[in-house]
Amino acid sequence: MKRFENKTVVITGGSTGIGLAVARQLVAEGANVVLFARGQAELDLAADELGQRCMTVRGDVTRQADLGSLFQAVERAHGGIDGLFVNAGIAEFVGLADADEAHFDRIFGTNVRGAFFTIRTAVPSLRSGASIVLTSSVAADIGAPCCGVYAASKGAVVALARCVAAELLERDVRVNVVSPGPTATPILAKSAVDEATQNRLGPFVAQRMRMGRLGDAAEVGAAVTFLLSPQASFITGQCLAVDGGMSGL
Repeated sequence: MKRFENKTVVITGGSTGIGLAVARQLVAEGANVVLFARGQAELDLAADELGQRCMTVRGDVTRQADLGSLFQAVERAHGGIDGLFVNAGIAEFVGLADADEAHFDRIFGTNVRGAFFTIRTAVPSLRSGASIVLTSSVAADIGAPCCGVYAASKGAVVALARCVAAELLERDVRVNVVSPGPTATPILAKSAVDEATQNRLGPFVAQRMRMGRLGDAAEVGAAVTFLLSPQASFITGQCLAVDGGMSGL
């Protein structure tokens, strides 16, 4: 029997990149996946690829009404959920002098507030034995220039996950974090990086890429799939680095 046979997993930020890589692996192992993202075109492409085991809901994690609609739709279709991948996030890399309130609010609004309220809204739908995984970043651990707000938001994700893990123990729900290094996904192209920032941040990152390459979304996806699976049944409150050694060597 496949690990996720007849299980239902919700993935925010699920239409591209790491989210889509996880969806592919889960569907291959028998899961029903529900993808939540802002872009309808990307959701449609993902649904066409993944087939009948994929359901899509368009929305934004910064809007509580959208999150409510997501989990209402999941309840109607599947009755509850066995897994939740809290993956929606944005990246902007700005030096301290140029980091204004709008930048701060965008980053924390999606990466932290969005993650918190995604989990809070999902809790009534979680079945006993469910697993939650959140996406952090190696940026939270290595002290890179021009990453202050982004790195702080990802550090907050780890702290949030550990507290939620303690709180949900009584419901038999596990909560963990995956912390990717630089990974070849569409978010890299969308990240706001001007030439001056690239000149500061680029060499710093290049020197620390111990394996000499970007990660692949499927590599990170494999770690997420493991943490969602029964094979990780004795793991909770942990952060798993999938960063090619950047934070540990």
